[in-house]
Amino acid sequence: MITARPNADAANAPSLRAGLLLALALIGLCVAVRLLPHVSNFSPVAAAALFAGAMLGRRSLALLVPVAAMLIADLILGFYDWRVMAVVYAALALPALIGILAQSRRVWPVAIGGALAASLIFFVTTNFAVWAFSGMYSLDGAGLLQCYIAALPFLKYTAAGDLFWSVALFGGASLLRAHSRPAQTAFQP
Repeated sequence: MITARPNADAANAPSLRAGLLLALALIGLCVAVRLLPHVSNFSPVAAAALFAGAMLGRRSLALLVPVAAMLIADLILGFYDWRVMAVVYAALALPALIGILAQSRRVWPVAIGGALAASLIFFVTTNFAVWAFSGMYSLDGAGLLQCYIAALPFLKYTAAGDLFWSVALFGGASLLRAHSRPAQTAFQP
């Protein structure tokens, strides 16, 4: 149950500021990695979305992280078929929803399970969009199967990237949290 506090806006100001800074840092990380040379699909965007969903108090900020990161990087890298882009952006925003729904769960099952789910969602949805909209494959069952088979090498990099970045982000947060706690001593005045 949520209860109102007398000066809720003032009390939420630091958490909003911290949330905005975290969202900007995640967006910056995602854009930087996308612009630097890297293995195809080994990207922090899905993991950052999952992390933002699990850690940020505002759902809108969590959903903004992957969409803003992709949009900023695509402004520099270039755009492609808008239908495929829409599916890519949606597939990368879904991990934020996974993180939001799993906020009260234990961290590591969310980090690992969410990352693997994000990889599979991305693989299934984006390759379906490529099959449906690119004209590279026949629009029948054989063409769809051919599309998914051709994309299998990319799945391992997607899963590896999602797992690596998810462990890095959630692990980094866990380390920061552990080191920011006051030390417990035997004598408490």
